[in-house]
Amino acid sequence: MSVGFFQASDGARIAYTDQGKGLPVLCLAGLTRNMADFDYVAPYLEGVRLIRMDYRGRGQSAYTGAETYTVPIEGRDALELLDHLEVTRAAVLGTSRGGLIGLLLAAVAHDRLLGLSLNDVGPVIERAGLERIFDYVGRNPSAKTYEALAERLPAAMPGFANVPDGRWLADAQKHYDQTPEGLRIKYDPALREAFLAAFQGETPDLWPLWAATAGFPVALIRGANSDLLSRAVADEMKARRPDLIYAEVPDRAHVPWLDEPESLAAINDWIAAIRAA
Repeated sequence: MSVGFFQASDGARIAYTDQGKGLPVLCLAGLTRNMADFDYVAPYLEGVRLIRMDYRGRGQSAYTGAETYTVPIEGRDALELLDHLEVTRAAVLGTSRGGLIGLLLAAVAHDRLLGLSLNDVGPVIERAGLERIFDYVGRNPSAKTYEALAERLPAAMPGFANVPDGRWLADAQKHYDQTPEGLRIKYDPALREAFLAAFQGETPDLWPLWAATAGFPVALIRGANSDLLSRAVADEMKARRPDLIYAEVPDRAHVPWLDEPESLAAINDWIAAIRAA
């Protein structure tokens, strides 16, 4: 799968991939992640044009500074990628940070979205989940090798069980570079500064963004043991959108990998609903 690049309106070089034919699905990754976030689900998506991007400051995209690592700018980049590919409307599959970007796009570019699927994120983000991210964002792991990190991840990621063989090692290889000095993050360390700044002060009310999803199919996937998206918030999301396609994935915390049977069922039902709309 070849990686392409386009130039954002401020000159930033953004990496993306575009594979398959059919319904355009724009995949938006987690905060510190990259296009590899969707490697596990990609083989199960049939009749889909799968579009992925590395946010600025992540993966193969340009590092542009902490002040540019914001949800609004990343959302603008996503729309400009669709423009670059001449995609008028797309469905958005967003994991964590990607889901927040999707919610923003529902409000500011509603006519560009065919639907939105959220992976373990909603209008209310639990403080416990945020503080766990505060602990590691922007920092290299102390493990020196992929194998060493894979051995530590089960203890570092409470709430996960019945994990497929080799999954922790595969995750380590996708999201870190192994160097003679040890493992290194595949993103700009300045993302830490941007992330901490975003959650200082009063938390904005994001429920209006959820209301903005009216008019197209929406799905929500929640890890049963998530510390970022509470069951109470998920229940409120369902109450406000009775047509919500919902799945709770057992033995998963933040975030499900999306190849679990429950995740795949929700995503396929969501895609079917978009096609039927």
